[in-house]
Amino acid sequence: MHLTALDPVLIARWQFGITTVYHFWMVPLTIGLGPLVAYFQIRWHRSGDARFYRATKFWGKLYLINFVMGVATGIVQEFQFGLAWAQYSRFVGNIFGAPLAMEALLAFFLESTFLGLWIFGWGRLPKGIHTATLCIAVAGSIISAYFIIVANSWMQHPVGVTMEHGQPVMTDVWAILSNNTAVWSFLHTILGSLMVGGMFLLGISWYQLWQRRKDGIDGVDADGRVIPGENAAIPGRDRADHRLWLGSLRVGSVVAIVAFAFVFITGDQQGKLMFVQQPMKMAAAEAACDTTTDFSVLSFGAWNAESCHSVRDVIVVPGVLSFLANGNFDTPVKGVNQLIPIYQERYGTHASNGNEINYVPLMPVTYWGFRVMITLGGLAAFAALVALWLTRKGTVPRSKWVMRLALLGILAPFAANSAGWVFTEMGRQPFVVAPNPTGDDKLFLLTQVANSPSVGAGELVFSIASLGGLYLILMIVEAWLITKYVRGGAASAIPELGKKPDDTDAPGGGTGQKSPDDVLAFAY
Repeated sequence: MHLTALDPVLIARWQFGITTVYHFWMVPLTIGLGPLVAYFQIRWHRSGDARFYRATKFWGKLYLINFVMGVATGIVQEFQFGLAWAQYSRFVGNIFGAPLAMEALLAFFLESTFLGLWIFGWGRLPKGIHTATLCIAVAGSIISAYFIIVANSWMQHPVGVTMEHGQPVMTDVWAILSNNTAVWSFLHTILGSLMVGGMFLLGISWYQLWQRRKDGIDGVDADGRVIPGENAAIPGRDRADHRLWLGSLRVGSVVAIVAFAFVFITGDQQGKLMFVQQPMKMAAAEAACDTTTDFSVLSFGAWNAESCHSVRDVIVVPGVLSFLANGNFDTPVKGVNQLIPIYQERYGTHASNGNEINYVPLMPVTYWGFRVMITLGGLAAFAALVALWLTRKGTVPRSKWVMRLALLGILAPFAANSAGWVFTEMGRQPFVVAPNPTGDDKLFLLTQVANSPSVGAGELVFSIASLGGLYLILMIVEAWLITKYVRGGAASAIPELGKKPDDTDAPGGGTGQKSPDDVLAFAY
């Protein structure tokens, strides 16, 4: 097919979707792992326990690798606003200027400055101040995420503006910053990120404990309780190493379980808001073709974006959809077929470019995205609970398959987070800025007229190929680096293990000079 026959809007959507989902793989790990690294450093600062020092160094190394990759891939997002989405940028520019400027100030000044102090402050700053630099950098990341979510939530639920000459103009910055959609989305995102961080600790720690058993370092007694051992031939494989991984596993498991419980609560609140603010999104997500109170656990059909008639319910739970929407079990919830004429009457049947507007999002994506998010999040929390039980005697089973499942479990919350964002963004279609049902009827922007008219399909295809190749290289580099340090254990991040300590912050003191064997000595 000739490139001129391709739809530039569709290609631009694919480009933004690919780069955004890729970038979002780094974001929850950075946000979720940062507080855990800070926790370990605070514990080390207060107790002087070597296992917390090792935990800070090891998990901090992986945190830094992911942080750098996240920054590198995130910059592309803002460039796309002006390059591929010029009409969108003009429409939201008056609103996004404030939150994105605040995010930039935090990300590039607060975060970067204090993270730099933490990186280069080992052995140079007093322990208390050094610990504070990491805590401030982590707090900066979380606050920075809030301003990004404020911008995204305004697209979901525009508030605090008036329309002047067809453009929204900010009238109440506090209304934008305190948007209820933003508040609940932020809490949901942070908790989902903590699940990612918790399962990251669990999976890698499980592998390390399994490796110790495989190498014959740790044994078990007649009751199955661990007998920690040492192997002087393998750097860092001592009793403190066992305590490092067991403690990390338990911390990660508890964090994942508690985070999921609150993810469930915040998700329920988000759902109730969506039924009011974006009823079509939630109706499509539940495959509710007609007004009902029932929740579809499982439905099938030859779904497409134009029709809801072929959907067949396999398993439904009476009253649950009404409870999710209204907090009771008997209030009917409007279905897709009832909402279409309401949307057409209020927002029109054709866009400014003359094309017909289809108000039904792609139902297979919204329906299954919603369920993948919930299912994988629940499985991750259940796996964390099982991990706590299986390690109650101080070590992990010797089964290689269980170890592989533990490592595979790291991906579950990543996939759940990605599915949640795809559902959120795809379910908003055909709007790039969704209308506020209780606001101005003219305050919305359709995706099909939000792109850059002067950017053609060929240029967009070239940019997708270029960015795709670059991102693939970055993915390989990050996977290689993380795999390298995970396989090397604590000694890969702390070369002084098994040698004379040469870090003044290390237990036992030292010279403060860096070992030439530390391939990331510049970072510490």
